Amino acid sequence: MLRYAVILGLLSVIGPFAIDMYLPALPTISRDLNASIEAIQGSLMAFFISVGLGQLIYGPLADMLGRKPPLYFGLVLFAGASIGCALAPNVETLIAFRFVQGLGACAGMVVPRAVVRDLHTGNDAARLMSLLMLVFSIGPILAPLAGTGVTAVASWRAIFWLMMVAALLGILLLAFALPETRPREQRVESGLASAISGYWLLLRDRHFLGLVFIGAFGMSSFFIYLANSSFVLIQHYGLTPTQYSLAFSVNAISFFGFSQLNGRLGGRYGLARVMRFAVTGFAVAVVTLALLMAAGIDGLFVLIGMLFVGNGFLGLVIPTSAVLALDEHGAIAGTASALMGTLQMVTGAIMMAVVGLFIDGTALPMVSGIAACGIIAFTLGQLTLGRRRRVVEAPAE
Repeated sequence: MLRYAVILGLLSVIGPFAIDMYLPALPTISRDLNASIEAIQGSLMAFFISVGLGQLIYGPLADMLGRKPPLYFGLVLFAGASIGCALAPNVETLIAFRFVQGLGACAGMVVPRAVVRDLHTGNDAARLMSLLMLVFSIGPILAPLAGTGVTAVASWRAIFWLMMVAALLGILLLAFALPETRPREQRVESGLASAISGYWLLLRDRHFLGLVFIGAFGMSSFFIYLANSSFVLIQHYGLTPTQYSLAFSVNAISFFGFSQLNGRLGGRYGLARVMRFAVTGFAVAVVTLALLMAAGIDGLFVLIGMLFVGNGFLGLVIPTSAVLALDEHGAIAGTASALMGTLQMVTGAIMMAVVGLFIDGTALPMVSGIAACGIIAFTLGQLTLGRRRRVVEAPAE
């Protein structure tokens, strides 16, 4: 299990690496390209949107062709787009290549979840997903520090050259370390018609959608932080890029540290009960933070401390919601993983755009958006996990 966690985690982390590594450089990129904060944030939003939409294609392809071919294509596309970002002469070109880069990155974000479902279900899947998250933590913990280090000795453009190298290493890892987990005989009935049928099945499954959107608003809170934290922490609180990277890593450690408890807690209390507890704790933490900020308690350590608590609970919510959502859809795991990723990424992009309308240079709009995500996730948790499950049959393969 550990071997697969390491391989899948490293393949999955390439996309988030492309997000987290250039966060400390956002103010520098804004100055260098003579672009507004909103325009630079547009490069982040373009990445999220393309990652979300692209998964709708990769998921069915992973069911039809096997898990490895879509990963090869995505990594090659990601490497080429990284070169385009490195050479971008203006923010419009950067946004365009970030969109293409996202189309490549999403393969590594949707297919590994399907591989987990190929290998395990239930608590075993939760354990593997949590181990994958532990490896996945390399991105948000080390990537901002790596980005700061690269910009200290070179320019922000070198970050994208490093992303290209990461993609090439991912191709080698895929070629020599990961076996195909969807045998040819399981692909026979997979095609365009079955993909459409699968999406229609999933869109009628309210339990699946409820779990997906619990994860979506949990992830949206993190996306809001991604889009705004460098400006808030560096410009509002006066942190250096290195200090910002360390502050960012603290919350990442909380998220991925708590995620390792999923398998153990799920085995003892049941995954649904763990979800209800975690989504409640997350909502309480982030709403409390927003109320403190609204009351004028605008302290850096208050922000970091409460987000540390909230992200710890979020580390239980996101992998558990993914396992529960995919558990009954093993026959179309790639398609289900794709729809999950698309809905979550698009939700995150929308929430980022809404919060962006209220940015005023302080932390309050950011934490208010995070609190709104917590309230919605909590409400969905009560509606989804508080009633009996009605099973929707998957199409036969």
